[in-house]
Amino acid sequence: MAKIKPPKQRKFGKGALRCLRCGTHEAIIRKYGLMLCRRCFREVAEQLGFKKYY
Repeated sequence: MAKIKPPKQRKFGKGALRCLRCGTHEAIIRKYGLMLCRRCFREVAEQLGFKKYY
């Protein structure tokens, strides 16, 4: 039996960032320390105090 190592912790690049809500690595919004993907941000933006301007 071969031992399998866990994947190494990424320090930079796309693989280092994860959405806090769903865990995806795609389209992360880091501004203001949000660390949410754009899809999760759209769902919770109003609860966080963001307003939609037309």
